[in-house]
Amino acid sequence: MLFCGIELAARIEQAECRLVSDACANVARRLGNVLAMPISGGIAAFTESGSPLNKVAGLGFGGAFDETAFARIESEHAARNAPVQVELATLADPSFAKALTRRGYLLVGVENVLGLRLPLEARSATESKLQIARSDNTELDEWIDVMVRGFASVDAQGIAAHEEYPRDVIEGIMRDFAAAEGVVRYLARRDGKPVGAGTMRMFAGVAQMCGAATLPAHRRRGVQSALLLRRLAEASDNGCTVAIVTTQPGSKSQENVQRQGFELLYSRNVLRREPR
Repeated sequence: MLFCGIELAARIEQAECRLVSDACANVARRLGNVLAMPISGGIAAFTESGSPLNKVAGLGFGGAFDETAFARIESEHAARNAPVQVELATLADPSFAKALTRRGYLLVGVENVLGLRLPLEARSATESKLQIARSDNTELDEWIDVMVRGFASVDAQGIAAHEEYPRDVIEGIMRDFAAAEGVVRYLARRDGKPVGAGTMRMFAGVAQMCGAATLPAHRRRGVQSALLLRRLAEASDNGCTVAIVTTQPGSKSQENVQRQGFELLYSRNVLRREPR
C-alpha cells in the first residue's frame, strides 16, 4: 500500500508546478506574452485562450493565502476575458478552499491523482506484436498527430471532463510540452504503424505520466498497458520512488492504471471564477 500524506502530496504538486512553469517558458518563446506567476507556494499560468495550461496549481503546501496576489491574477484574467481556474488538492491547507469560496470560486470538476511505489518489479506487456520505443524529434509530427487524434475521441466511461480544448491549441501545447526539460515521448506501433503515444517527466524522484492516447480503432487491445509498463520500467531504472498519473474519476484511464497497481492518493477540486 502506498500511503499519501501531506509531504508526498507536496512533492507531487511541486512536480506539477515545475512542469507547468517549464511548459509556459516554451509557450513564451512561441507566443511572447505569457503569465507564469509564483503564488502561495504554487503557480498561476495563462498562455492563450482555451489552453489546458491556464490554471493555478500547487496551492496550500507553503505560505499563506495571498489576497493581493489573487486580486492581481483575477485582474489579469479579466483583461483577457478568461476565468481563473484553480486545481486545489484535497490534502492542501483547508484555509485555501475557504478563501477561494469567499472570493466567489465555484466547484466545476474533480480529477484524481493516483500513485504507484517504485522501483517496480519487471513486468511484460501481453501482446508481442506491439512495439514501444522512445520517440525522437524526427517523429515529433507523427507523435503529435497520434496524441491529438487520441485525445479528440473521448472515452465515454466515467465522469466527463469539465472542459474541452480546440485542436489547434492542443497541437501547440503538445509541442511546448514535448520541448520541456525532462519530458520523454513514446510511440506504440503495431505492424510498424503508430497506434498510441505517451509521455513521461521525471522530477525530484517523481515520475509523472503526463498523458497517453490510443487511436480509437486500437483501443481495448493492450496499448495503454504496454505504454505504461515501458514508462514505469524506465522510471524505476532512473531512481524514481513514485509514479503518478491524473485521471477523470471513474474513467477507463483510471481503471487501466489501477489494474497495474496504482492507488488513489488524493483528488484535486477544480474551482473556477468567471471574469468580472
